[in-house]
Amino acid sequence: MKRIPIVMVLLILLSYTSCNQHKKEHKEQVKHLVTSPIKMDTIITKDYVCQIHSIRHIELRALEKGYLQKISVDEGQTVKKGQPMFKIMPNVYQAELQRAEAEADVAEIEYKNTKLLADKNVVSPNELAMSKANFEKANAEVTMAKTHLGFTDVKAPFDGIMDHLHVREGSLLDEGELLTTLSDNSKMWVYFNVPEAEYLDYITDGHKDDRTEVSLLMANNREFNHKGIVETIEGEFNNETGNIAFRATFPNPDKILRHGETGSILMRVPLMDALIIPQKATFEVLDKKFVFVLDKDNVIQQREIFISAELPHLFVVEKGLSENDKVLLEGIRLVKEGEQIAYEFLEPEKAMSSLDLYAE
Repeated sequence: MKRIPIVMVLLILLSYTSCNQHKKEHKEQVKHLVTSPIKMDTIITKDYVCQIHSIRHIELRALEKGYLQKISVDEGQTVKKGQPMFKIMPNVYQAELQRAEAEADVAEIEYKNTKLLADKNVVSPNELAMSKANFEKANAEVTMAKTHLGFTDVKAPFDGIMDHLHVREGSLLDEGELLTTLSDNSKMWVYFNVPEAEYLDYITDGHKDDRTEVSLLMANNREFNHKGIVETIEGEFNNETGNIAFRATFPNPDKILRHGETGSILMRVPLMDALIIPQKATFEVLDKKFVFVLDKDNVIQQREIFISAELPHLFVVEKGLSENDKVLLEGIRLVKEGEQIAYEFLEPEKAMSSLDLYAE
């Protein structure tokens, strides 16, 4: 067996030591990017699930019993105020009107004859008063019969859009039976529920008498092309949910919105002196948000934070951080708690202006 010269062994050991030293120096040269939270005034957009209602949405019902003789409209049709929609067979009500008119004629003749006799003092004033009362009663019966006959023609009470037909021609209708519904979609009332704490912020921030402008995000994730105005707040909180209902009114000139739709109300809310950090500086463990904070010795410490609002690429921190803390911005998955690191500090303004990643 050949022996390796001592000089060669020394050279190999020196080379190995030099490589390890080079790797160690390279490792020590790795610097992590660090920044701090920043305090600033900003505006956040809060979204609330909403229900969209027509400004007028009514049920059209039969006011009289009878056979449905004719339907003059179709489902989904736009109708004008006063336009005929349904006709209930009027024969019975026409006969009642004719009878009432005949009885009114008889009562009128009797009243006139009694008045002639009363003028000649042949009958007493009481008999004249009784005859006049009978005549007026007969006229009232005529008016009532005309009203009942009028109920056989169901007309649109306002401009609107028809919904589903609940009956068909030839149906035997009961009094009060549902025929269809009619919606006035010229304007829409959009209802959304606001938690008690946010309601109090809204009121105390001076919005009580304001007409706050809001946007509507429709179910297809597109924003409605008209802004709405918050016009009213209901009088009581829901004890089960702790919410109170707001109502915003939206113009709907193109009739895009329909009664019963859903969506989200987008309300812009100003925040003063908000503490903001990049989302990518955070990580999540069991639905809790954390960041890595550097202590005075540049040692990584894990800290839980509480988020009050979210912006594109940013979080508004409610508690857990101060603007003097140093937060690890990048390389969250490359470090561990208790590790001492070298870092490069990035000014918060610059860090916020160059964000293009979401939280890891």
